[in-house]
Amino acid sequence: MPSRGKKRPLPSGIDTNDGPLSAAPAIELHDVSKRFGARWALARLSYTLPQGASLLLTGHNGSGKTTLLRLVSTVTAPTLGTLKILGLDARADRMKVREQVTLLSHANFHYEDLTAKQNLELVAKLRGAPGLPAKVDGLLDKVGLKARVDSPVRQFSAGMRKRLAVARMLLLQPKLALLDEPFGELDPQGIAQMEAIMAELKANGTTLVLATHLLEQGKRLTDVSLHLENGRQVA
Repeated sequence: MPSRGKKRPLPSGIDTNDGPLSAAPAIELHDVSKRFGARWALARLSYTLPQGASLLLTGHNGSGKTTLLRLVSTVTAPTLGTLKILGLDARADRMKVREQVTLLSHANFHYEDLTAKQNLELVAKLRGAPGLPAKVDGLLDKVGLKARVDSPVRQFSAGMRKRLAVARMLLLQPKLALLDEPFGELDPQGIAQMEAIMAELKANGTTLVLATHLLEQGKRLTDVSLHLENGRQVA
């Protein structure tokens, strides 16, 4: 094992001195496979992503990107293989993993009859961390919802719902943020805000995994990439 003070290449190809060398990787997959019925959505996938890195996940529709994100977020479990998140076993320590990981997905899971502000206040109350409720107004302003803080979510457009989901992600302050097509439904202003938020998360040391079909945009925002085809790693 390298000495603690020595610079070493990380598994993803990133070379950095930031953080302790003993820090557990953000994601460790060893021969991970996932089957739905007779179809294997992922097959023998092995990959390691260091903490603080940002990964671009690419592949055609049905390649396994969303399945992988759902596994990492512990929404579902592998059929075969072992998966560790931030040093925690994704099966045995599922609830501890969920406290540190946030998935921004196509489904926003908002409370439709609550206002934007009430949605975030409820999340803050459930998380129970001191000071979180005071951050709600600032976060809604950050994502461009300042004028709609007291509007019920059922009145929101798809883009506004996505903005509220981004605000919720920021409120939760995850160590690992999983972004599944985060630019979808957003207008140009929303896309620019999303890019700025990703840059801010990276600067604060949050590990990012971005799945998107916007390849040039994705490459600009991330450090390394993983390409899937038919559930297998090909690049």
